[in-house]
Amino acid sequence: MLEKVPNGQSDVNYLVRFVAPEFTSLCPMTGQPDFAHLVIDYVPDQFLVESKSLKMFLTSFRNHGAFHEDCTVSIGKRLVELLSPCWLRIGGYWYPRGGIPIDVFWQTGAPLKDVWLPDQGVPTYRGRG
Repeated sequence: MLEKVPNGQSDVNYLVRFVAPEFTSLCPMTGQPDFAHLVIDYVPDQFLVESKSLKMFLTSFRNHGAFHEDCTVSIGKRLVELLSPCWLRIGGYWYPRGGIPIDVFWQTGAPLKDVWLPDQGVPTYRGRG
């Protein structure tokens, strides 16, 4: 389902960011929906992820039962397997269910020193206060 395309700028280190503010999966215990704001940052090497295929891949989790940690890390690992990027990180900012928000972060190693790496821009959950 995920597709890659050649990177026309493979001689340059640069950051690509995808944001999925309405990611949805299912709780494997209750079958209830879980919602997250995902931020995927990567420094491509020879390939880029084709954006429509990424959208379809992320949408496929709507019927997938897995814990927050498994969803977040699995998405990151699948992209690494497909693209072999120079570097990748994923931040999963999960909305609370049962009163506890869960944020999950995974990356392939230290960020590259010559690439601008902006903050992911997602504030921690503060509730109504």
